[in-house]
Amino acid sequence: MPDSVAPSFKGIALFTPGGDCVYCLDEQKRAHWHLDLCATLQTHLGLAEPPYFLLPCFTATVDRWVNPKTQTPVMVAEAYPRALRFQPLLNALFGLGSLQWQPNYSSAEECSVALIESYRPTFPQLWECHDLIIQVEQATGRSEEPLPADVLDSALPQPHCFKLFVSGADTVATEKMLRFLYTTLESTLPGSYTLQVIDVTTHPAEAEAAYISATPTLIQVSPEPVRRVVGNVQSQEQMALLLA
Repeated sequence: MPDSVAPSFKGIALFTPGGDCVYCLDEQKRAHWHLDLCATLQTHLGLAEPPYFLLPCFTATVDRWVNPKTQTPVMVAEAYPRALRFQPLLNALFGLGSLQWQPNYSSAEECSVALIESYRPTFPQLWECHDLIIQVEQATGRSEEPLPADVLDSALPQPHCFKLFVSGADTVATEKMLRFLYTTLESTLPGSYTLQVIDVTTHPAEAEAAYISATPTLIQVSPEPVRRVVGNVQSQEQMALLLA
């Protein structure tokens, strides 16, 4: 730990689907920091309202204290799956070296792909990457300038972008596919990703432009080369071929 960091502190980071990050390092361990981080995103990205739906699915928390009996430091660092991929960045932000963060798989219902994607039309800015990393210093929302580009390049993984074309008439198959993709992508990809779900019955022009002949069709748009899987993806092996 850097000498400037107190023996006891709490660190909280909030990410966006596009990979931006706001965080705080609080030696007093005050409450309501999650709300302050959402308010900061609203201010910097020009959102209509704070994006509370990102909580808790896109958060990571580290808590450090000193055991009163042994006088030795104790640290617990947990991240939800969507934030777990940013471990190198989190360690850089909080000065934790090569600490291994623990996954938090609770709140699965709130973190479902279908639910998160439902907010995209209202908060499109959150699905864009602005290379934004901001430290929030206090509850007023005062913040530091974004980190230098060299820190971003070394710590922030490049995102994957996927499009999933589905038929709105087959909701059961779509939900099953989304659950599989969420579990697989969260556990497989080393970096961030976005998954856009497109209903061919309501967006036929987009489906035609992408040469969709059957649903579901999963397309990896980036990084190149573009790859696609037609039909249900039912195994980790199929996903491994797509992501290879």
